[in-house]
Order: sequence, then structure tokens, then C-alpha cells
Amino acid sequence: MKNKRIGLALATTFMSSLSLAGEHIIYELDGQAYEGYWSKTDNTAPLVLLVHDWDGLTEYEEERAEMLNTMGYNVFAVDLFGQDVRPTKVEDKKQHTGELYKDRAKLQALMNAGLAEAGKLGGNLDNTVVMGYCFGGAAVLESARAGMTAKGFVTFHGGLQTPKGQNYAQTKAPIMVLHGTADAAIPMSQFADLAVELEQNNISHEMITYSGAPHAFTVFGSKNYREDADKKSWMAFSEFLVAKTGK
Repeated sequence: MKNKRIGLALATTFMSSLSLAGEHIIYELDGQAYEGYWSKTDNTAPLVLLVHDWDGLTEYEEERAEMLNTMGYNVFAVDLFGQDVRPTKVEDKKQHTGELYKDRAKLQALMNAGLAEAGKLGGNLDNTVVMGYCFGGAAVLESARAGMTAKGFVTFHGGLQTPKGQNYAQTKAPIMVLHGTADAAIPMSQFADLAVELEQNNISHEMITYSGAPHAFTVFGSKNYREDADKKSWMAFSEFLVAKTGK
């Protein structure tokens, strides 16, 4: 019955546009304002903490949040850049992501702040899965390595390389990696290295590749969008959510 519900949700979301009904939430870390997106379906629902790519939190993440609502999950989309910081130029995107890659402590603090804010809004911190896209995927793995408490961590075409001095010794939950074999930004060598590292650390993991799928293959309307890989990866993610949250 659960798989049937997932399939119905997928069919609905991919065949029609969604009416976004969430709300923008302003919260602070170290005196700086951040603007997340809270999309709620039910007080008792599991929580998905969603992390944006290098564009910042945009309508794309909001739409994914609403898709998750139709499947029975509450969602808080975190903001890692700051209120009104939504870069459009490549050089600006590189600047904002680069700053956080160089300051891993701040990146971890931002992820923790987003999770804490989700809890204040009523998100179930005892039944949470953390997921992200591209840069957001790298942030998700950062949180996994830092020992964030969650039921699982999921990355879509995300950064996979482990920074020097870090490891998965503190990771508390399974990891799912959804990746395109045609990804020129994050090569398959990094995918393989991560698989070896997770195995060596006895971290439960599922890693799936999609042939012909380039970087950012899930981004609707982009030149890199691949419908087949997007639908298959979303279904795999949906099944992971059911298995880890019981929803």
C-alpha cells in the first residue's frame, strides 16, 4: 500500500504543476538572517530537511518540498547563504559555496541551525531524513560526517569528496547516493572512492548511478534535465524514506 501511495504521488507531481503552500521563515545564526522554507502536511509526519544547490534556496526546492508533502512528509528547506542571497552568476555561486567549503565549521553550524529551526516549527527531529542537491548534497554528507542525528542522508548529484582530515567514523545513519555516470563535475572516481570509504567504516549505504545523466539531472527545465533519471532517482529516494521513517 505504501509503494502504491508513492507511485500515485509521483504520477501526480510529474503530470501537473503544484500550488506552493509553504511559508518563508526568517531565522538567525550569529546575528545573520537566513530565510528557509517550511512546508507542512501533518503534525505527526516525519521530517525531511532539504538542502539547496549553489543557486541558493529557490522555487525549485520549494516545489520539491511540496512534492514531499503529497507523500506525507513535513519539509524544512534550509538556507545556507543568507536572506536574499540567491546568486545567479557562476562567479557568485562559486564564491558563496567556496566560502563554506573553506569554513567547514560554519557549514556544519548552518546545517545544525536549519535542523534546530525545523524543530521549533514542529518538525519531528526524532524521525528525520536529510537530503540535498549538488552543493546541498555535499552539505548533507558534511552533516553525516559530523554526526548529525537523523534516520538517513541522501544526496542527488552532490559533491562526494571527503575533505582532508574528515571521515565517517561519527556517522549515525545510512547514506544514499544518487548520481549520474555522465557527471563531468563530480567524476565516477569520487563515487567509487566514497563507496570504498563507507564500506571501510561499516556505514550502511546504497549508491545508484544513472547512465547518460549529467550533473544536475533533476533540475526541471534545464539543459541537463533527464526525465528518466529524475523519476527513477525520486522513486529510489521515496522507497528510502519509507524504509527509514516508517511512513
